[in-house]
Amino acid sequence: MSEAGNSGPKSPDNGKAGAYRVLARKYRPSNFSELIGQEPMVRTLTNAFATGRIAQAWMLTGVRGVGKTTTARILARALNYKTASVDQPSVDLSIPGEHCQAIMEGRHVDVIEMDAASHTGIDDIRDIIERVRYAPVSARYKVYIIDEVHMLSTQAFNGLLKTLEEPPPHVKFIFATTEIRKVPITVLSRCQRFDLRRIDAGALVAHLSSIAAKEGIAVDDDALAMIARAAEGSARDSLSILDQAIAHGGGAVSAEAVRAMLGLADRARIVDLFEHVMKGDVASALAEFRAQYDTGADPAAVLTDLAEFNHLVTRLRFVPGAVDDAALSQDERQRGADFARALSVRVLSRTWQMLLKGIPEVESSNRPVSAAEMVLIRLAHAADLPTLDEALKSLENGPSATIAAPRPNGAPAGPGNGGGNGTSAVAQTRMPVGSGGAQTMRLVEATPAPVAFVAPPPPAPEPPQVPLKSLADIVALADAQRDIALKVQVKRCIRLVRIEPGRIDVSLTDDAPKMLLNELTTKLRAWTGRSWMVSLSKEAGGQTLAEMESTRRENAFLDAKSDPTVAAILARFPGAKIIDVRIPDAPEAETTEADDVPVEPPADDDET
Repeated sequence: MSEAGNSGPKSPDNGKAGAYRVLARKYRPSNFSELIGQEPMVRTLTNAFATGRIAQAWMLTGVRGVGKTTTARILARALNYKTASVDQPSVDLSIPGEHCQAIMEGRHVDVIEMDAASHTGIDDIRDIIERVRYAPVSARYKVYIIDEVHMLSTQAFNGLLKTLEEPPPHVKFIFATTEIRKVPITVLSRCQRFDLRRIDAGALVAHLSSIAAKEGIAVDDDALAMIARAAEGSARDSLSILDQAIAHGGGAVSAEAVRAMLGLADRARIVDLFEHVMKGDVASALAEFRAQYDTGADPAAVLTDLAEFNHLVTRLRFVPGAVDDAALSQDERQRGADFARALSVRVLSRTWQMLLKGIPEVESSNRPVSAAEMVLIRLAHAADLPTLDEALKSLENGPSATIAAPRPNGAPAGPGNGGGNGTSAVAQTRMPVGSGGAQTMRLVEATPAPVAFVAPPPPAPEPPQVPLKSLADIVALADAQRDIALKVQVKRCIRLVRIEPGRIDVSLTDDAPKMLLNELTTKLRAWTGRSWMVSLSKEAGGQTLAEMESTRRENAFLDAKSDPTVAAILARFPGAKIIDVRIPDAPEAETTEADDVPVEPPADDDET
């Protein structure tokens, strides 16, 4: 829907000197016939009013600027339409009724507009519930228009449900939202829902052109196309941009002025840049990009426009009728169709993916120009590379297959780059799309060239198989691989049930990580060179390595306390405590491992 049409009912400030109204308000639709792009909704409402099947609540959803609030006011006007000859709801609003002007200006006492973004609580809804019991003052219906209804709190939604399901016969609700998914389904089920569509670019161009004519403003067709494209289907956005462009151009709107105002790249130059990239001509691509940047184009905007043109070319391969889109320039129509015939879908898809990855890099970079140039270099380099189909076809055809000839520094073909009048001249050509697959626009050899044989690389040696016979072997292997986290988890969380070549059955402690067994399986396969099945057993299993170490240390403390010599020392020195026990026959590695698994001292006065 649009924020456009004829001026409709005029506000009191229209006649005041210097009281300027922006185009989005001046040409706001005042009846259903002035809405553009929302024909399905208008047809449904027309039939509903004609048959008397008028709903009790409506939900209007759509992107910003398509006219949700305007539609709500027109609907409130239709519900309360009354003239000298008509006293019933009507969608034919060609003759202003006695309530129409006040409703469209948002000042009618029986049409209450509420912004849910600033009235989100249950108290605001209680106020509505209290007031719905009273009959309207002068109109036929009391209409509540709640904008951005998704901003209401959960309590507010719940408080509204009963009234919304069984409202008094003189009350109607109209909700508007841009976030329909945030509205509870219990509310949606009580409303008739209308999805207001984005307005087609062609309809926007025609609409803007008519408004410019009414304002007496000269506007280029290319400028209107750029404004419609920048508005992305929003009539209010398009009128705001047109308003700004009129002020920017001093009363006239040219394509150059709109391009400079929005920081856009010239669409014809974007097509030139696309052609340089598809030819693999790095030098020309970088020179064209720099020229666009010097004229004020944003680097990310250039790549975004390049991606949009790549999408257009791809779309034209399958939908040739898309060339008639009013938002396209003549260069985009003609040359886009040429590219669609010359380039394969695989090449276009590859370019699309690289641009999708490159645009965020440019936007987040503190050197966007350099980042954009690197993206273009990658694209141009990829244009010289054969696709998988081409590579396979060249192998099938043998050494005489035609292959791409790379150029130094991305220079175009010429006498100094392998050109000339001989039979081995290199020609710059647009390759047609063959049945074998994906040609690109690049320099190719005109005569067969020998393909050098490249010996396949020797197979990588398989990792040596490591025997594992216990949990200690697994811990030692993790320590050798410097995977301390897995080493600690194995010692603390795994109880061994059985172990045999290729299979380990274990049970886990309660605090074991959920992905421990999967991680252990993956690591063992990589470290030992064979597949292992690590499964969870129903059997309890033995102690964990950490529990074993704790038991050994506790036993060592008990043995130390019972030793006569130690007991004599403790008796001789009151307050002395055993703080550590060194086991002479234990390998030093085990002592080091014990540091990774802290063991609490026995529950007495001794300390570990």
